[in-house]
Amino acid sequence: MQAGETKPRASEAGAEAGRRLDAGWSCAESVLGAVAQRQGVDSEWLPAIATGFCAGVSRRGGMCGAVSGAVMAISMVKGRRSVGDSREPTYAAVQALVDGFAREFRSVNCLELVGFDLDTDEGQAEFRACGLVKRCRGLACRAAEMAAEIIDRASTDEVRSSDTR
Repeated sequence: MQAGETKPRASEAGAEAGRRLDAGWSCAESVLGAVAQRQGVDSEWLPAIATGFCAGVSRRGGMCGAVSGAVMAISMVKGRRSVGDSREPTYAAVQALVDGFAREFRSVNCLELVGFDLDTDEGQAEFRACGLVKRCRGLACRAAEMAAEIIDRASTDEVRSSDTR
């Protein structure tokens, strides 16, 4: 992002995640890529870093790939740059994401969110037959939007706290 440019609204990160999914990227790849783009970060490493997290960590039904992508995006922005840096701002931001996503969707677990074991041919067939790609698209869009909102809030809070020192 160039000096003087304003950052797109958080909802635009969600829309971009949807566009990326429509183009063939998976959940974690789309969310991380959308938030990174919003932050002005471009790297060939970004989709690759996220690939193993898709479908509940490589189809194991664990944490939703969209949530994992959002965790990576928050960490990309808020994470430590040296061992002396505190983990706490990142942990607080990620906890806000996970708690908010779970509150909104009742789980952060892929298997619970989609209802099928994506590590089986039968589960994948049921997933497709039920049109759950649309559900995952919605989850990814919302996860990207939530991550962008949390990043924005965290940046504003840091500015406010540094102003009071």
